[in-house]
Amino acid sequence: MESDRELLQRWRAGDRAAGNVLFKRHFEAVYRFFRNKVDQGVEDLVQRTFTACVEGRDRFREEASLRTYLFGIAHNLVYEHIRGRRRAGEIVDPEVASIVDLGASPTSILAARAEENLLVQALRRVPMASQVILELFYWEQFTGAELGVFLGVPEDTARSRLRRARQQLEAVLKQLQAAPVLVSSTLENLDGWAEGLRLQLAART
Repeated sequence: MESDRELLQRWRAGDRAAGNVLFKRHFEAVYRFFRNKVDQGVEDLVQRTFTACVEGRDRFREEASLRTYLFGIAHNLVYEHIRGRRRAGEIVDPEVASIVDLGASPTSILAARAEENLLVQALRRVPMASQVILELFYWEQFTGAELGVFLGVPEDTARSRLRRARQQLEAVLKQLQAAPVLVSSTLENLDGWAEGLRLQLAART
């Protein structure tokens, strides 16, 4: 199987078949990234991400993985999309504002299990910056090193931000006024519920 870099080089050179393979390989992950952050225009944002991947080839650092680069593009596009829907001059601080704060529906994803539904609601209520970190770690299995590359910080700093994001998630879970046993079950098996939700989102793309 050809590597991402080999496929990208062929796509840049005009090989559309290589681009299709690359698109199919990463489509689900990029779709998932947008699916839990915007209520409309997901497909357009996905297409723009892959288009920008080719057009911005000179900005792709070969020492980073292609998926890290793709998520970096997606990250910029989702902020651009959200800022474009705000009033002129209104500041969007991703360290403070959540997707729900910025007008997204509290939950537009219906999961199979109560714990998964509670988790997706909580993810949309933590600050956007924390939501991104948590989803990349739990859904896309980013390592600490990959998170560092994505955030542009040392790995230790990235892991510190991940711990803070998890603390924020736990606080929101407890604020949602769900049954204590449900909150406890969600927190005790956070990895498992996150993985189950990830698979459901992938199945619905």
